[in-house]
Parts: sequence; structure tokens; C-alpha cells
Amino acid sequence: MDQDQNQPNNETNEDKQTDSNQNGKIDRPGRQFYIPSQIVDEFGEKGRDHLNKPFRAQFLLALTAGSFMTFGAVFSILLASGVETKGIYHLLSGLGFASGYAMVFISGSVLFTEINVLLPSYLFNKSGLMKANIYKFWISSYIGNILGAFLVAVLIQFSASLSDPFYSELSMYLDHKMKFLDHGVKGWFEILVSGILANWLIGMAAFLTTAARDITGKFLGTMLPVILFVAGNFQHSAANMGYFSMGFLANDNYTWYEYIFFNLLPASIGNLIGGGILVSLLFSYAYKEDIQTSLGKS
Repeated sequence: MDQDQNQPNNETNEDKQTDSNQNGKIDRPGRQFYIPSQIVDEFGEKGRDHLNKPFRAQFLLALTAGSFMTFGAVFSILLASGVETKGIYHLLSGLGFASGYAMVFISGSVLFTEINVLLPSYLFNKSGLMKANIYKFWISSYIGNILGAFLVAVLIQFSASLSDPFYSELSMYLDHKMKFLDHGVKGWFEILVSGILANWLIGMAAFLTTAARDITGKFLGTMLPVILFVAGNFQHSAANMGYFSMGFLANDNYTWYEYIFFNLLPASIGNLIGGGILVSLLFSYAYKEDIQTSLGKS
């Protein structure tokens, strides 16, 4: 997302600003981050770039993003395993999972929940919707994420690298995420609302990551919202794909259809709402007059 050459001309000369006072001119450094209207513009451009990629590239990048989710899930459990202090436990677990998102954001991989922010930002600023391409892209990214997450889980299982304490901790994670099963229909809608909150935060992780102009800022921008959604047990479909893939292979506490229909499905619907409306639409509308983009031009 860090494409300086695509920024508006009036932003390219920010490296130095000058003010006049009685002593003459004073040099001041330019901003070390992008302003919100630029971020929304970048969202739209990246959404357009993803949409225009060949299908094979879209699907391979979706597989890659899904694989990072399982790595992030594993790392979150390994970091927090054995920690009894809740605050530190949540912090370490969130830091572990943030590694997966950092790999997604910086590698340009296609994550379903990030696309829920990028693609609407493109569509809100252009005329004419290529419906077939859009739906195909959304579905392929979702399926690719699931397959990528499951593939890495299979490889980890075959590697026999993880010890029994890891799987005990994994069972606790799964019980925490699947607790809504006990709430019946109410639980299904609770997951949906939780999914809205989760992708609102992940949308802001993408927002902060795009704002940063250096790699350190991108890591920090990713970590803060991810730590919050992990600590709050907000249901993020892409993250859960990583946990559920490991859980499905490691134990039989839950069936595949319970994972999909009683968590991933409502969480995904909530993720669409949280990313598309509360991040993409909200900021696109708020900064409509400030966005300088060619996305809506023929």
C-alpha cells in the first residue's frame, strides 16, 4: 500500500515545509504518515489492483494469506502458553497473531477480511460495478483462505513439531471461540455482532498500516487493533480459520459443520458489515470531498 508515486501532486512536495518569521525561513520536516483521505485513496487503488489480477494470482495470494493465519494462530498459542496473568496472556496472544497479519499486509496477500475493506473502497469511488468479477474474487479469496489455513495445519501435524501442552492450550482456545454454541439461535447472532466488531478493528489495522511510511510503523499499526480483537474474543473469520484448521486435525471436540455453520458463517457476515460499512463506507463518505483519485474516472 506504500506507493508514493500514486499520491496526488500536492502531497509529493511535503518533505520540507517553510514558515516565515522575523528570523527568516524555518525548515520543518514533512509528515511521516499519510492523511486519512490518502489512506482511503490507497485502499481503493489496492482494491482495484487486486480485482484486476489474473484469477490464478488472486487464488494463490488467497492461499498464502490463509496459511499466514494458521501460522499466526500457532504463534499466538505458543507465546501465551502457561501464562496465568490475564493481561499479559492477552497481550502475548495478540502479539503472536499480529505476526500473521503483518505477513499478509506487507506481502500483498489476499485476505477475505482485508478485501472487505479494500474492495468496497474501490467500488464506492467508481461508476459501474463488474458484478461477476467482484463476486468471483470475493468467493475465491474466502475459499483460498480456508484451503491455505488447512494446508499449513496439515503440514504442521505431519511435522510433529508441537508438544502436548500446545494442544491442551489449543483446546482452551477452541472452547472460548465456540462458547456461543450453548446460546442457540441467540449465539448465532452474537457471533455476527462480534464479527462486526472484529473486522472493524482489522479494518483499522489496515488503515493504520497504510498510514505508516516505514516498516516499523506498519508493524505497530498492525499490532494494536489485532491485540484488541484477540483479547476481546471478537470473532474474526480469517483468524478462526487458522485455529479451527488446527483443532479439526488435533481433536474431535467439534465437527467441521459446527465450525463452519455455527461460527465461520455468521462471523463472515459480520466481517463484511464491519469492514465494508464501518471502515470503507464511513471514511469514503466522510472524506469524499478530499479524496483525489482516478478510480471513478474512465
